[in-house]
Amino acid sequence: MKTIILSLSLLLIFSSTVLSQKKIIIAEIEEEIDLGLAPYVRRVVSEAEKENVDAIIFRINTFGGRVDAATQIKDAIISTDILTIAFINNRAISAGSLIALSCNKIVMVPGSSIGATTVVDQAGQKQAEKYQSYMRSEMRATAERNGRRTDIAEGMVDERIVIEGLVDSTKLVTLTSEESLKYGIADTLVNNISELLAAFDLKGAKEIHISQNWAEGVVRFLNNAVISSILIMIGFFGLLAEIKSPGWGVPGTAGLIALALFFGSSYILQLASVIEILMFIAGVVLILLEIFVIPGFGIAGISGIVLVFVSLFLSLVGSDPFIDYEMISTAIVQLSISLVAALGLIFILARFLPKTTVFNKFILSESEQSDKGFSSHHKTSELIGAEGVALTTLRPSGTAEINGKRVDVVTDSEYVEKGKKIKVLAVEGIRVVVREIK
Repeated sequence: MKTIILSLSLLLIFSSTVLSQKKIIIAEIEEEIDLGLAPYVRRVVSEAEKENVDAIIFRINTFGGRVDAATQIKDAIISTDILTIAFINNRAISAGSLIALSCNKIVMVPGSSIGATTVVDQAGQKQAEKYQSYMRSEMRATAERNGRRTDIAEGMVDERIVIEGLVDSTKLVTLTSEESLKYGIADTLVNNISELLAAFDLKGAKEIHISQNWAEGVVRFLNNAVISSILIMIGFFGLLAEIKSPGWGVPGTAGLIALALFFGSSYILQLASVIEILMFIAGVVLILLEIFVIPGFGIAGISGIVLVFVSLFLSLVGSDPFIDYEMISTAIVQLSISLVAALGLIFILARFLPKTTVFNKFILSESEQSDKGFSSHHKTSELIGAEGVALTTLRPSGTAEINGKRVDVVTDSEYVEKGKKIKVLAVEGIRVVVREIK
């Protein structure tokens, strides 16, 4: 009996120890801040709330990146009631400083730095005042939320703000670890994670490390400017190829898959909204109607192409707080390069593919002549000059009724509408060439 009681007591003690053990999540915010990082941070916060952890530690080491990506990450961090700690082990520059300020606590390693948050373009040039004003307000509001000095937060964006004893009106605020502690930006200085845990009564806590998963990596990869341009090029190539050829085939399917990947990743990264996706779908539907239902190429086809272009353009511009000439010109250049590359690819395939060995395996390279024992399915004397009616829209191939028989034909022009009268111009083996009778 004593043994049983002792065992139960030990089990209760062990269970209570396990149940009372604190848990923390450690996440990494490193390298460039881009839109691919935002879904990862949102997942970290979601996992933390599901696991009911005691704290989330963001290990920060970055020179910055996109403003819209930083604001998405900031919004995800401040949305949770869980204790969030920014652990700056090297630097939190530019957009990185906004992310650090969004955390409840900031911990820095001696020798690390934070600040220099002026909004610049891709060439490193300072952006217009409206951008700086937006970033100042973001920094000020975020610092105010967590009880930090708003003047220093604004001074990281605007060199005109004077911080007495720190900088004059000609320099941006960038703080060392010691200065951050002195001016109330950092809460404490530590050398490693163990000291951080001890400082916030988290020593012995179970550590859960969350890294980017493969799906987030794929989305981040697809958002790369080069990869997104290739996807758009494949999309253009597929749609153009289907417009110029009868029916629907591999190019169109590949094009739709490429554009679906582009819009899917853009939607996840909040570059494309439901509106852009609906515009794209409407454009594709109009193009398909033009190919399969409406004869010729007119208003529906042109409207479809315009909708596809506009949806792609808006998705490339994205959700930055402000849209400027540089962003618009970059999107236009990216679309133009993709379109030109698609047209070039179509030209190259049309010119050189029929001459390749692989292509010749799929076609009859030698003519079938009657003196070698071949005879046409159609008697030449019967068909040449004969008139008939197109049973289907000839785009350029299709079916016609000639001399009371259904015959597979091809036009010498782009298309002939269903029901139009046609005339046979030539018979080349089993190929019957016709032309519409005007």
